[in-house]
Amino acid sequence: MTLKKSHIVLIFLLLAVITFFVLKQSDAEPDKASSAKSIDAVNSARAALTVTTVKPARLMMQQSIAANGSIAPWQEALIGAEINGLQLNQVLVNVGDYVKRGQVLAEFSAATTMADIAQANASLAEAKANAIEAAGNASRARSIQDTGALSMQQIEQLLAQEASTKARVAAAEATLLSNQIRLKQTKVLAPDSGVISARAATVGAVVSPGQELFRLIRQGRLEWRAELTSSDISTIKQGMLADLTMPDGRKVTGKVRMVSPMVDAQTRNAMVYVDLPNNSQIKAGMYARGSFELGEKESITLPASALVLRDGFAYLMQVNKENKIKQVKVEAGRRVGDMVEIVGLEDSMNSDFVVSGGAFLSDGDMVKVVKSAMPDIQRIKI
Repeated sequence: MTLKKSHIVLIFLLLAVITFFVLKQSDAEPDKASSAKSIDAVNSARAALTVTTVKPARLMMQQSIAANGSIAPWQEALIGAEINGLQLNQVLVNVGDYVKRGQVLAEFSAATTMADIAQANASLAEAKANAIEAAGNASRARSIQDTGALSMQQIEQLLAQEASTKARVAAAEATLLSNQIRLKQTKVLAPDSGVISARAATVGAVVSPGQELFRLIRQGRLEWRAELTSSDISTIKQGMLADLTMPDGRKVTGKVRMVSPMVDAQTRNAMVYVDLPNNSQIKAGMYARGSFELGEKESITLPASALVLRDGFAYLMQVNKENKIKQVKVEAGRRVGDMVEIVGLEDSMNSDFVVSGGAFLSDGDMVKVVKSAMPDIQRIKI
């Protein structure tokens, strides 16, 4: 009877232990479910933004180099006075006039020069008369030289007189020619065809030789002098096209005439000279921006809205597998339409990046991705 009671007690103890563990396990399972739900709730609460992501795309983009520069004359001729001490009587052209080569631009008073020419003509006539007389005397002296009628000294004097009168004739002719040249210089002529860009000539002024009267844009040709960095200058070739935007928004296409062989030691920039078409709306002194077309090149691109600018640098917001944000510093290249070239992104072609709203995110933020977007490549020239 004692043994049976002990067995019964043992059985009750075992049943109590089993019941305790069963109840404990059943209580633990709801705790685990509620814990998982709380973690999801926390993660959901931590999500900073609901975002759309996009993957980089390889596209053919038109490559170009932007530049700024002034518009200046291809060559500018300085037209000055060649004659001295004469009064300016007429000024026949003004700024903006188109003139032809050899056209008279201004005239000086020619009265003094005409008088000098008349005097030179008279001196020449007198010198020629004296030369004729001296030549006759020398001829007779030669014919009687062997007769002894004249001494050798007299003969030599007559021959010297002949040579002297010939020299006076030559001097008088040179004086006449000099005065005739001065007469031509009383008219200021255009050295080439082109447009008058400046005028300093004033009627009634007495100018000195070399004093500037006009400036002339030769052949009316203008050029764009674009400034490029030393790293970009090597890509520019003679004959390459350049698209310019004028201050009023008009578009002009020019052609590279020459690339400067030197780089400025202070600015580290070099000059590119671009010939411009004849256009009355283009004026020397204008400042224009433009670009040089380099052709197409395959580039890694993303929508421009994915780019975030902070502290002077460009960033992308990359989304990892845990939906966490990783801020990636990048270098932005050229823009075409809504797309921007991203330099150095070759190793992240399969990564997801936030399309828009990246400025509200920081490194390590949790996000909720609703969908992935495809880049809008309709505007990209392929």
